Amino acid sequence: MSNAGALDGAAVTDKRIALTFDDIPRGRGAFFDDEERTRRIIANLAESGVSQAAFFLNPGMIDGRAGAADRIARYVSAGHVIANHSNTHPHLSDTDAEAYLADIDTAENWLKGREGYRPWFRYPFLDEGGRDKVKRDTVRAGLAERGLRNGYVTVDASDWFYEQAAIDAKAAGQVMDMDGLRDLYVESHVQSAEFSDALARRTLGRAPAQVMLLHETDLAALYLSDLVTALKAKGWRIISADEAFADPIGQLQPDVPSAQGTLTEALAWELGLPAPRWYARNNPSLAGDEFRRRVIGGQKD
Repeated sequence: MSNAGALDGAAVTDKRIALTFDDIPRGRGAFFDDEERTRRIIANLAESGVSQAAFFLNPGMIDGRAGAADRIARYVSAGHVIANHSNTHPHLSDTDAEAYLADIDTAENWLKGREGYRPWFRYPFLDEGGRDKVKRDTVRAGLAERGLRNGYVTVDASDWFYEQAAIDAKAAGQVMDMDGLRDLYVESHVQSAEFSDALARRTLGRAPAQVMLLHETDLAALYLSDLVTALKAKGWRIISADEAFADPIGQLQPDVPSAQGTLTEALAWELGLPAPRWYARNNPSLAGDEFRRRVIGGQKD
């Protein structure tokens, strides 16, 4: 029996989704300094009624970004939780398994004992080792030995791509249509959530709690409230990260030739569902076309 088939018949039918953020503390974006970005993200989450999001940290980046530890503490004080995204954000595909686990341990040494800490680990780049199953299984076993659960993702719309596109456009002196940027950001994430929900229902025979991947970006600081409003309009209920990661889908470890994407995609692949199994705008070429057409080409006089 496949991993996916093991969960057939579960009764959950509603659309539930948690918001999670990677790469904290992240470098500066196109529009705000780090302080303003954090202030806006916290305010937008509160105003949208999101009581608990998860922030996945790279502690090795903290010393190089002034005030980062204080900003992380403010996320926690606002009711959000923190977890491990490795110390230095390496690709597992390019790293020895033991060195990779040591990097995780360094991050754990910073995280453990802090308020808001959760024993979750999210793979940088969602890279579980590519086609190297020995490395993949070594790290999976190492995480289990450390009491760390996979901080998997089920919904991804490559927000990092649009953030970098905005940074590049500003550096090039290009005028951006901010309404177009908002609409592209919001639409892409809602579409990705709808895509993953439909794929999960076909794969599992139920609607698991979804976990949306975001990053600590200026676009999140600008448009989180719009995103939450749009999700709710589509029938989504925003839940805590604690509730989402308690879903039985998190117990599954799909055995597929390569894992560098969402858990939903990997489970569908394992079950043999035909492509497409991933959201179309995660293709950088397509995302770039959309950005140029709607944000640069769509600028208002």
